[in-house]
Amino acid sequence: MYKLSKSRILIILAICVLGIFFAIPNVVSNKAALPSWWQPVNLGLDLQGGSNLLLEVKIDEVIKERMSSIEDSVRQLLRENKIRYQNLSLGADSVRVKIENANARSKAAGLFRRIDNGIEVLDEPDDTLVVKYSDVELNKIRLRVVDQSIEIVRRRIDELGTKEPVIQSQGSDRIVVQLPGLQNPEYVKTLLGKTAKMSFHMVDSRSSAADARRGKLASNSRLVQGSMGETYVINRKPVVGGENLVDAQPSFQDGNPVVSFRFNSVGGKKFGEATKNNVGERLAIVLDDEVISAPTIQTAILGGNGVITGSFTVKEANDLALLLRSGALPAPLEVLEERTVGAGLGADSIRDGVIASIIGLIAVVLFMVAAYGLFGVFTVVAVFTNLFLMLGALSFMGATLTLPGIAGIILTIGMAVDANVLIFERMREEVKAGRSTRDAAEAGFTEAWTTIVDSNLTTLVAALVLFYFGTGPVRGFAVTLAVGIATSVFTSVTVTRLMITAWLNRYKPTKLPI
Repeated sequence: MYKLSKSRILIILAICVLGIFFAIPNVVSNKAALPSWWQPVNLGLDLQGGSNLLLEVKIDEVIKERMSSIEDSVRQLLRENKIRYQNLSLGADSVRVKIENANARSKAAGLFRRIDNGIEVLDEPDDTLVVKYSDVELNKIRLRVVDQSIEIVRRRIDELGTKEPVIQSQGSDRIVVQLPGLQNPEYVKTLLGKTAKMSFHMVDSRSSAADARRGKLASNSRLVQGSMGETYVINRKPVVGGENLVDAQPSFQDGNPVVSFRFNSVGGKKFGEATKNNVGERLAIVLDDEVISAPTIQTAILGGNGVITGSFTVKEANDLALLLRSGALPAPLEVLEERTVGAGLGADSIRDGVIASIIGLIAVVLFMVAAYGLFGVFTVVAVFTNLFLMLGALSFMGATLTLPGIAGIILTIGMAVDANVLIFERMREEVKAGRSTRDAAEAGFTEAWTTIVDSNLTTLVAALVLFYFGTGPVRGFAVTLAVGIATSVFTSVTVTRLMITAWLNRYKPTKLPI
């Protein structure tokens, strides 16, 4: 207690200086001029305003698309195995086919069950087989689609530079998106409204759009609209899908904006083989069921790299690259509700929070000085240091401060002196027991340490539980509470101890000023 090593003193002072350094941006007026690594605490939607979107995941579209794929597989299996069938039809969640021969029907049922996981085949009395997903598998698909949609929405929003968006599920098929500081969500709605599902298909040169409109269309082909109003007949089965895409970046070719892309090894191999075997044919690049480009293959494209050309502006090329890079949404999203939250309520909340913090701080200062004299002044210095450390830590972490977060800071101000109260009361007891000034001070810190750890550890566990199980504002409260506990223990024990040690060594008192 009498002496602290120079290295220990330097570490304590360095931590305090770093905390103050990272807290400075919060009081700087021109925050836009600060570098990206030196930024203030982000304010949540309830403090700075912003946009709130409620999205619905159109899971039925995914089921319908999967059943369409199963219909193609059913038709192919029946033809490959030369099974006679009638009335093959596609429903919203099932595929029906009539097979009159009982043995052929039993064989077909066994083949259909191997098409995909969770497939069940029902044999109805009128010789009709119904192919559909089981209820358990449907629930799994729904959960998987919503989780994937949330992750891809997060990637798209984060690439926009929006600070700390709140993206979470609501119910079984809805997603809540909160964007602090964004008052005009139209651009975000445009990005989120695009599925960005890309695939590459060979153009069917044997069929024309006119023939397709007259019903003369092969079963393995389909008619698709182009981005410029034209129509294309393309093969149903893609050469390579967007799931094999690993990167997409905007670039320029002959002075025109284009999007360069790169496949993984599997996609690169498929793409290389397709272009090698179809030189002179046209390859359609389909985005969200629309052909955006259909160039003629001049030569084999090996290496897994390619370029999407079209009448893009620079902004359109950037947006398309962002969408492809973040991944395709597994299902379309529909905006059910849109709210823009003004910053007026946030300004009132900040003002009320600051007033509450100041009142609480003054009350703590008055009590500590009145109860413990000079040591109470040391505690006040430690409390202010704790506030700077907490603010600096939140800024360094890039945390978002919400109204519950302000409540956590106010709570921490009151809790910051708990450890000092325990230490000082222990000193009083040691002095009454007849110990010297220095021994009593030493005992105050060493004997109270176990109690300090126990009391703060239980609160820290509660904060961690709130963070793990909570969402949104509850997590914000948990973060500020946990950070406040860590900084208050540091300042109460080390900073206060440093000041008391310096005072004891300088003045060598015979009586503690408490």
